Amino acid sequence: MPDPIAIGRIGLVTGVGFDAGSNCAAIRSAIDNFRETRFQDQYGEWLMGCEVPFAESWRGERRLVEMAAMAIAECLGGATRQSCQHIPLLLCLAETDRPGRIVRDDATFLLALESALNLKFHPMSRVFPDGHVALASALDCARTLVKSDGIRRVLVAASDSLLVGKTLSHLEEHERLLTSAHSDGFIPGEGAGALLIEAPGQSAGPQLLCRGIGFAVEPAHIHSDLPLRANGLTAAIQQSLADAGCGESVLGFKIIDASGGQYAFKEATLAFGRIDRTKRTEFDVWHPADCIGEIGAPIGLVMIAVLKSAFEKAYAKGSNVLLHLGNDDGKRASMIFSWDSGAG
Repeated sequence: MPDPIAIGRIGLVTGVGFDAGSNCAAIRSAIDNFRETRFQDQYGEWLMGCEVPFAESWRGERRLVEMAAMAIAECLGGATRQSCQHIPLLLCLAETDRPGRIVRDDATFLLALESALNLKFHPMSRVFPDGHVALASALDCARTLVKSDGIRRVLVAASDSLLVGKTLSHLEEHERLLTSAHSDGFIPGEGAGALLIEAPGQSAGPQLLCRGIGFAVEPAHIHSDLPLRANGLTAAIQQSLADAGCGESVLGFKIIDASGGQYAFKEATLAFGRIDRTKRTEFDVWHPADCIGEIGAPIGLVMIAVLKSAFEKAYAKGSNVLLHLGNDDGKRASMIFSWDSGAG
């Protein structure tokens, strides 16, 4: 069983806030910033979206860089250039085959981000271009890196936007968007996030721990004609529980990346129903995308930020939580988080 990793400082930028605190407060209060965008659906109606309200009209890669730089700056809290040279950056980006993907070259984007921050990260920095599940892959990598000589902390970051013409056209063609003619879809958004990862006990006080990670592939993904039985997500959850060395009975609630449409909610219900063997009076399901829209790769970081805030402000229902993520191509990831209060 791998050692857990601790979640330290967090930075967030979405359409409802420019820092982690304001984002978590807005999501807890169910406040959104959904507005008409500059894009139209095929019937000429304006699409709703959740855009980061920058004063500057940045577009393309520059916009992703600026969002990521803001989130990372908050997360690092004034870290020096010298200290960052010992911190690997694991950067989560959109899938390489997503239509309308903004980032043209991952390595160049990473360099542009370092330039915007005027920082240089550890040579073991790398990019995970895998959409929603990229976060789980980055955390899996991070728990290996924090055991390496000379590496005490790892920075996990993500930046993405679905408010791109080609992306929106593709999504509308496949009936994924909420439009004037289609109600079973999501509202697109954008954002960035950053997490500082370290070994447990490295910082004083209570800590949010990632104890288990699991991966699988769902053959009956959203673009498949196969009947959905949630085999992939079920396997990912089971693997994460085994990785954490616990059973499903310890789980108090779950946070999922569903952003709209019936598929994700049905899959989440089926998967948990297949592993749940505990009598429960309640089991909450949180889905932060209700307030910020479908933001792509950073959604997992938002989910962790919301969870950490819930523990810190004592409104989390239980000390062990399931988080899971999924891509349109069938890739699934599951994570088990626990709150270590530091008592005893």
